[in-house]
Amino acid sequence: MAKVADQSDETSTNTTIDMNLLNKSNNSDLKNTPSLTNEQFELLLHRIGGISQRTPVPTTLGNPGALGLGGFALTTFMLSVFNAGSNLIDSKLEGVVLPVALFYGGLAQFAAGMWEFSINNTFGATAFTSYGGFWMSFAAYVHIVVPEIASTGKAKQATGLFLLSWFIFTLYMNVAAYRTSKLLFILFTVLNITFLLLIIGNLTNTPVVTNVGGWFGILTAAVAWYGSAAIVINITWKQQVLPLGVWEPSSTHVKH
Repeated sequence: MAKVADQSDETSTNTTIDMNLLNKSNNSDLKNTPSLTNEQFELLLHRIGGISQRTPVPTTLGNPGALGLGGFALTTFMLSVFNAGSNLIDSKLEGVVLPVALFYGGLAQFAAGMWEFSINNTFGATAFTSYGGFWMSFAAYVHIVVPEIASTGKAKQATGLFLLSWFIFTLYMNVAAYRTSKLLFILFTVLNITFLLLIIGNLTNTPVVTNVGGWFGILTAAVAWYGSAAIVINITWKQQVLPLGVWEPSSTHVKH
């Protein structure tokens, strides 16, 4: 009986050892088993053609700066051609600017400003949203307000006030642009000169000053178009093809 008991104890001990070995083996296998997150599993299903209950959505936005600068540039160019004088184009055709100002310079640029908010770019959001509003309000001003006040003979004074208000806004944006990029600083500087000349030309009723402002407006459009092209080309080519002169904070800190 003692031998049977000893054999039973030995069998029980062996079984316990075997179970421990089995548990360790299972735990080791579980550790070595690859695991997938829900996002990885959804992507795997998508790649092999499986049906997923959730449609993957992009987690980042593209750079809306190219759209904003493009809308600003094109609309500024079209209006500035007319401001530069009748030697370039018949002033009776100026109405062609209004739909572009409303939809591309206005609505599209306004949307670019909203997307700049989404990527936490306060400067870009403020600039594009504001100038989108500028172009939409300009289209409404020319189409609705100017015909109503034309009979007073003071429409140019109203235009001068309209431009003066935007000149003030552009001045402090010019200061902020100094810490963004060389391109934007140049753009806002030339834009300020354009606004100033147009303000003087309208308030003093001096067509030649307005014409000079038109040429500066064409230069403003060229700078903005360069910025738009640089963003699109650099992103598409995945390298810096056209430099923007982006400002980089200095690594040195001044102790007070």
